[in-house]
Amino acid sequence: MHFPEKKTILVTGGNGQLGKELRSMAKGQEQFEFIFSSRDTLDISDQAEVYNAIKKFSPQYVINCAAYTNVDKAESESEQAFLINSTAVNHIVGAIKIYGGKLIHFSTDYVYDTVIDSPIKEDDPCEPKSVYGKSKRAGELVLEACDIDWINIRVSWLYSSFNHNFVKTMLRLGAERDSLSIVNDQIGTPTYTKDLADVVYKMIEKDDTSKMKSHYNFSNTGVTNWAAFAKEIFKQTRINCKVGHTTTEAYGAPAPRPLWSVMSKEKIVDNFDIKLKDWQESLSACLSLVHT
Repeated sequence: MHFPEKKTILVTGGNGQLGKELRSMAKGQEQFEFIFSSRDTLDISDQAEVYNAIKKFSPQYVINCAAYTNVDKAESESEQAFLINSTAVNHIVGAIKIYGGKLIHFSTDYVYDTVIDSPIKEDDPCEPKSVYGKSKRAGELVLEACDIDWINIRVSWLYSSFNHNFVKTMLRLGAERDSLSIVNDQIGTPTYTKDLADVVYKMIEKDDTSKMKSHYNFSNTGVTNWAAFAKEIFKQTRINCKVGHTTTEAYGAPAPRPLWSVMSKEKIVDNFDIKLKDWQESLSACLSLVHT
């Protein structure tokens, strides 16, 4: 009897939110052979390490979950942000070009940073204002200039049951305090990493090169702001913490934030037959894992 050969998938940044989500779901994906790496086992900023790993494992896909994501610290650590978010992408691309494979990469709503009051499409102008956004856009430009097969997924407001994120921070602070003041003038849509991981698996299963060499927006559906997001977290978990409002300007974070992050998902839905979930529904699924 002939059994189809398993696809080998190398995942970088395996200890991040998305990396851990992919890892937790990998047990049910028996058609794939996974190699999960972390910074300790594969430093993507080291060209030799990247080339050696891709040569050794010969993955059909590299899922690059490794990224510099500290938005505020990037303002004073621009060299490090560009090293991980751009130079390292060039290392991965170069190795794939020599040894074969396809790349799934992740970017951010911060590459747009434009207020147009309608869902942002993938071909709308990229005008990042922050160092983080500029470093992620630089990584995208590496992809646009290369000739390997790649997919780049732009996501917004990522959260999960793993590591540090807005949802888990609100659960902690809501339990500690009677009230919180949260920004309400940044408009966008949360993204649950489990839903994102599902999309990644569908892309690999489809394995359609005609859909590659392309950017895709992904988030859950609906429109909200950070204060309303926090209120929904407290509502669903019955945490009695009052949410007050503040502005982005008054909050005064070191890095500028996009005021409009509502992205159109038409392209990813049409190309990969994705069924999107409402952000409140996905939040509920996440909270069932992290809130007791």
